[in-house]
Amino acid sequence: LISGCGTFTFLSSAFAAVSGLLMGYELGLISGALLQMSSILALSCKEQEIVVSSLLFGALFASLTGGFLIDRFGRRLAIIIASSLLVLGSLILLPYESYGILIVGRIAIGVSISLSSIATCVYIAEIAPQHRRGLLVSLNELMIVTGILFAYISNYAFASVSHGWKYMFGLVIPLGALQAIAMYFLPPSPRFLVMKNNDEAARKVLERLRETSDATKELTVIKSSLKDEHQYSFLDLFRSKNNMRARMLVGLTLVFFVQTTGQPNILFYASTVLKSVGFQSNEAASLASTGVGVVKVVSTVPATVFVDQVGSKTFLCIGSSVMAVSLVTMGLVNRNIHVNFTNVCRSQSPEDFFLRRLGNLTGVTNGSLKDLFGSMASPERLSFDAQRSPDVARTGELNRTALAGGKSTTGSHMESGEVPVVLKWLSLASLLVYVAAFSIGLGP
Repeated sequence: LISGCGTFTFLSSAFAAVSGLLMGYELGLISGALLQMSSILALSCKEQEIVVSSLLFGALFASLTGGFLIDRFGRRLAIIIASSLLVLGSLILLPYESYGILIVGRIAIGVSISLSSIATCVYIAEIAPQHRRGLLVSLNELMIVTGILFAYISNYAFASVSHGWKYMFGLVIPLGALQAIAMYFLPPSPRFLVMKNNDEAARKVLERLRETSDATKELTVIKSSLKDEHQYSFLDLFRSKNNMRARMLVGLTLVFFVQTTGQPNILFYASTVLKSVGFQSNEAASLASTGVGVVKVVSTVPATVFVDQVGSKTFLCIGSSVMAVSLVTMGLVNRNIHVNFTNVCRSQSPEDFFLRRLGNLTGVTNGSLKDLFGSMASPERLSFDAQRSPDVARTGELNRTALAGGKSTTGSHMESGEVPVVLKWLSLASLLVYVAAFSIGLGP
């Protein structure tokens, strides 16, 4: 399939890289699912932020323990555990409409994608031949951006479906289960086997991966590299020995800028941001955010293919420069748009909050209790809301009307003023250029 790389090695790498697809899907999924969940579960602004960040809490925990786990139990087993945990976390989310259960499921998924991202890159690097290692590891990056694209397509497909967010979360279950089963039949990393003093098993795995009858030379290279690694300790990362301290600082700086440039926030809140600048319905915002996924895939492919010829430093400088220009443009455009994020993420009034919670209860029939509590919103309160803020009064009235009639306000126009078409599309274009520049300069 790839020159200089055996079919079995490529297929093993491809099945392992499914973790990247699952990771990208989970990262992009919340962008569209949040629009529905915030309405159905009556989530406040703070609760929406916790739902998004709970995935990161799980990922933080796995990142602190993942290295130990993959060295202790193996890369392949870590991927199997991660896939199983993702299936479990997704299954937890489906039967219930509970804020607490949602947090638990998202944390489990966060642990899963973090553990799998660590184990997958190491596994692919250790089974790949040296001259094709970079290309096969890049396969995982391509799968991540493809997963993000699929997530945004899923967001749009289920934007107008009742409880569509459950379908969004459920789509990964068959693929996660398939990967766990497939990885069980794939070979363990030969390097891991050598670490566990199982040289004979490592030799057999190498012969199968390289489609050769003698893998003694490569086995010797693995043993030699492991011996060199034992010369270093954790504290050597902070010393000038072999320039280790400078290398670590460069790596930490790049990771720091990956986070602080705002790219993760774009993935999590793409639909919300686009809704706030003029794409007022859930469907329109989700469709516009699909462009983010397309751009990420299109820009990642050439960056992956030509990085060895052009150089990663050149791509980094070009990408960072374009990112800066696009962010400035986006800021100037949005300065002329009356962006009102509270229309998308609003702290609800007491009766609105209670009525929405009430709408989620089972056993409420004929709208009797809804009508009872809906009548508590007196004309005096509506008059006070109108004096305080016309937008708040109008939103409160929409919520009460929808609950009384049994209809959802999801996707309704929340703003009285229309955003100029030119500014709306210019804002989207700036966002897409920013995403493309990030993919070229800093990766998926």
